[in-house]
Amino acid sequence: MKKVLIIAYAFPPSPAVGSLRPYKLSKYIPSFGWEPVVLTVTRDGARPHGTNILAAGKRDMIAAIKISSGHLLRRDNNLKMKSADDPAGIAVKSSTTKLLKEILYFPDRQKGWYKFALKKASEYVEREKVDVVMSTSPPVTSHLIAGKLKKKHNIPWVADLRDPWTTNQFYNKYKFIKYFDRKLELKTLHGADIIVTTTPEFVDTMQELHEMKKITCITNGYDADDFPDVPVRQADKFTITYTGTLAGGKRDPSVLFGAVKQLIVEKKVNKDMIEIRFFTRKEEQVVNKTEKYGLSGVVNYYDFIPRVEALDKQRESHLLLLLLDSNGAEQDVYPAKVFEYFGAQRPIIALGGKRSIIKDLLEETGCGTFVENRDALKRVLLGYYEEFCRCGQVKFNENSDIYKYSYKSIAQRYSEVLDECFHKD
Repeated sequence: MKKVLIIAYAFPPSPAVGSLRPYKLSKYIPSFGWEPVVLTVTRDGARPHGTNILAAGKRDMIAAIKISSGHLLRRDNNLKMKSADDPAGIAVKSSTTKLLKEILYFPDRQKGWYKFALKKASEYVEREKVDVVMSTSPPVTSHLIAGKLKKKHNIPWVADLRDPWTTNQFYNKYKFIKYFDRKLELKTLHGADIIVTTTPEFVDTMQELHEMKKITCITNGYDADDFPDVPVRQADKFTITYTGTLAGGKRDPSVLFGAVKQLIVEKKVNKDMIEIRFFTRKEEQVVNKTEKYGLSGVVNYYDFIPRVEALDKQRESHLLLLLLDSNGAEQDVYPAKVFEYFGAQRPIIALGGKRSIIKDLLEETGCGTFVENRDALKRVLLGYYEEFCRCGQVKFNENSDIYKYSYKSIAQRYSEVLDECFHKD
């Protein structure tokens, strides 16, 4: 069996959503002829059973940043900058601190892992045969490690970017930082044999920057093993559930609130027979909108719960809510949450922005609907609500085409990329 060294800073027991992709790939690629060895950061907690782990420590960069930031701000005061009571003074200090952090954290906050991880990986490849190195980001420090291993040991390398590096839609660093970051991206990924990313749009964007590279799309997915094959009793009320973050209010449920409020006023929906549940960190601006639309008692907020519990809450719901950035920043993104919802096998209602590749994905799979306005949402909700009233449940589309997004299927496609990389050498 060929061996792949997976460099993944985020890996269980890390709760980060970015840990799921390398974990699920490492779980399933042995079925397709690849033995995974995972290089990750040292972390307390239980590792997945049966996974071959190389754990490397890190330098505490956060402590270093706090010391440096504090020193700079004291220096600002000594230079008699505007008082912190002055909003302009606060803005200057905030901007200065942000710049300092971007310089000291360059290229990312996990840079303190680089030296220790590279040493651990080098020691391993010197005593064991490794056929391919795969690095996954963020953080991009993983690619710096892989690039060094490629150069030193001439091992074929697959660079996996769950999000683009400097062409990321949420990239907001200072221009001169981006200049050096872009140069680092070009220099680093020049050594990769194959680049993998997670949406077709990301492929197109990155191909403009890395013209001569082979870049392919392999999405995230869901693991059927996370969803026991036993019936789940759906909730007594017509229940719409959201699990995830609200991104500082950028994922805005106002369209949903407005649609439900109108359906209640029009007496098409019984207020006592519907619940909208948010399992998330409360955000004041969203809670205020609940009161604005008069939906107290209909909309309920619960704290974050462990992922296993969240999956159960999804399965007992009638609809799952997928919120996207209302300003369109996520229009070219497949949030990992949508694939988790596939596994729960409940219909999905997606909101946010005017155009999204999520619309095409939901239509392709038959798993739900992307809705662009309140009137369209009212029609969709009423259809599901009437089904609930007739049948006491809402059925999932049994003809949905989701298997190709299972991690077992994705691991098969990834193994083909690893095979291609191996044979290119």
